[in-house]
Amino acid sequence: MTDRAAFPRYIPLLCLLASEQLAAADPQPMEAPALVISGSRYRAPAFDLPFSVDRVDPVERAQPGINLSEQLSGVPGLAIQNRQNYAQEAQLSSRGFGARSAFGVRGIKLLSDGIPASTPDGQGQTSSFDLDVLDHMEVLRGPFATTYGSNSGGVVQLFSRDGEGPPRLSGGATLGAWGTQRERLTAEGGDGRAGFLLNRAHFETDGYRDHSAAIFDKTFGKLTLRPDADSKLALIYNDLNQNGTQDPQGLTWDAYRQDPRSVSANTLLFNTRKTVDQRQGGLNYERSFGEASWQTTLYAGTRRVIQFQSIPVAVQANPRHSGGVIDFKRDYQGIGSRWIQPFDTDVGRFTATAGVDYDQSSDDRQGYENFVGDTLGVKGALRRDERDDVTSTSPYLQLSWAYGDLKLLGGLRHNEVEFEVDDRYLANGDDSGSVTYRKTTPSLGATYALAPQLNLYISWARGFETPTLNELSYSGPDASFGFDLKPATSEQYELGIKALLPGNGNLNAALFHIITEDELVVASSIGGRTQFQNAAQTRRRGLELNLEQPLGRDWRVELAYTWLDARYSKAFVSAGELIPSGRRMPGIAEHNLFTTLAWTPKPGISTGLEGQLRSSVEVEDSNQARAAPGYALANWYLRFEQKLRPWTFSQTLRVDNLFDRDYIGSVIIGESNERFYEPGAGRSWYAGVNLEYAFD
Repeated sequence: MTDRAAFPRYIPLLCLLASEQLAAADPQPMEAPALVISGSRYRAPAFDLPFSVDRVDPVERAQPGINLSEQLSGVPGLAIQNRQNYAQEAQLSSRGFGARSAFGVRGIKLLSDGIPASTPDGQGQTSSFDLDVLDHMEVLRGPFATTYGSNSGGVVQLFSRDGEGPPRLSGGATLGAWGTQRERLTAEGGDGRAGFLLNRAHFETDGYRDHSAAIFDKTFGKLTLRPDADSKLALIYNDLNQNGTQDPQGLTWDAYRQDPRSVSANTLLFNTRKTVDQRQGGLNYERSFGEASWQTTLYAGTRRVIQFQSIPVAVQANPRHSGGVIDFKRDYQGIGSRWIQPFDTDVGRFTATAGVDYDQSSDDRQGYENFVGDTLGVKGALRRDERDDVTSTSPYLQLSWAYGDLKLLGGLRHNEVEFEVDDRYLANGDDSGSVTYRKTTPSLGATYALAPQLNLYISWARGFETPTLNELSYSGPDASFGFDLKPATSEQYELGIKALLPGNGNLNAALFHIITEDELVVASSIGGRTQFQNAAQTRRRGLELNLEQPLGRDWRVELAYTWLDARYSKAFVSAGELIPSGRRMPGIAEHNLFTTLAWTPKPGISTGLEGQLRSSVEVEDSNQARAAPGYALANWYLRFEQKLRPWTFSQTLRVDNLFDRDYIGSVIIGESNERFYEPGAGRSWYAGVNLEYAFD
């Protein structure tokens, strides 16, 4: 029996997960299910939608407010790893999509207030996100993530809060292990016509590992205007300055066992580091026309990156090599606009959404040698000079229908992504050229209410994932531009239940099955350059389970579990070596568990324990190298709050890795020098104070 045919056998298992508690449920009032827009494009209860989507509201667990992992660790299906490397950012994957990324985030659509934090080719970064101004996040996994276009194996959206209420001025400071310190200052307020929110934050750390120091500053501003009862306008600005962030790179297994905090000799010789300067502005406009609405987002920005790598001088003797210093300036802009029209008929309520997304980025990119004479780690001779343009145009249409206990949602999106390279450094040949990828992707889902507090759903979609600009850059013959790389295409199925439990708890469970053709994988990683190729076929299947349940008045338990079996389902050749069918895909753990037990004995006092478990992770396609071992970690936090109007004071204390375990936090897939391993931090403490003054 095939995997697809076996899939429906799990339906009774999913229903049984919630049936006993629901049968015993008291008819007590329940909180309304959280509203989300991810997946459906219009505000709808997550409970009624035929796909896995979670709304994550900020929870005070004494986090220092540095990494996105602080808020997203409890989302099943999502793997987010703090690499202890602020030059390369956190690793983020959704049901295995994005796991192969060597830096930043790829294969997952990132948005902040509707503004993409991902370039049109699918490469993104989370460092520009400002957690101080967070209202909530939405995390979409599974088939309907493909409704956000190419390179959308999952979607993570951040929404900043509007300035509301009497003006308030607040500030905070955090000190922590490894020379960590962070300060912020926030001003906000508003009435029914206008609101403002301003935030400035500074962060610096010596880093857990050697050569991992970082300093960066963030500024965020938002002005919200309501000209009339039917319209809303938000103007948003943010910038990020990250100067000389040190890059500790990976370690071999032997080096890790000898000293997890160490770095390789070349890392120090070349002083590997990265500088980022990013500024962007955006506009969100929404207007109601009766029940219908028109929503538009405009944005533009610039991003400058200079990165010094540890590529040996001898390797750069190859005339095709582009050097050990990356230097580019990116200008980017785009627009997203949609019309949402609900209408009632004799056979139920319909909601139609029609829109288009247009995104464009242009890189003025240079490469330089990372030496001058015998001096290493400095900008030397020019080795690369080109202009890289990427444009994505995607019209889409979605239609939902609700009739009694049945709800249907379907969509169609046409994706067109164009890459164009103008090579201006011709001493080693001309890599100029262009390639355009096109694909129309459908999606379909249904929800059926088995009971007022129990929904069963099923969904299906086809997805489309282009190579990123970096993956194309060295993947052709003799490390030329890889215009022959094909996009990966996937077919996804999901089956799940959503249950509202007594006492305002909830339980979600989902089974999924994904087949991907022409999966993009690492072909080789030599001399600081990673080449990619298309594998034959991969298969992902798994289970997600999410439980949130109050235990009496003072206690609350949360649990997020993921089982993900990700394998190559057909053999292929990589770097001259046959990779047999059945090998595990690298960078993906089979088991992930995150759980929290929180206690609030009285208002203003809260404490809790967190537990995290991850199974082993392969580091390359053949599964012959030492896999990163699994680990189990425990964290603890304590928070106090006092209100003495107009003042509010709070104090926090947090300890991560409570028992000081050695573990591999993340891996670098296919690293040619076998420096696959990025150690996680030992026991780390953070202590913070915050105060707020509210004006009358």
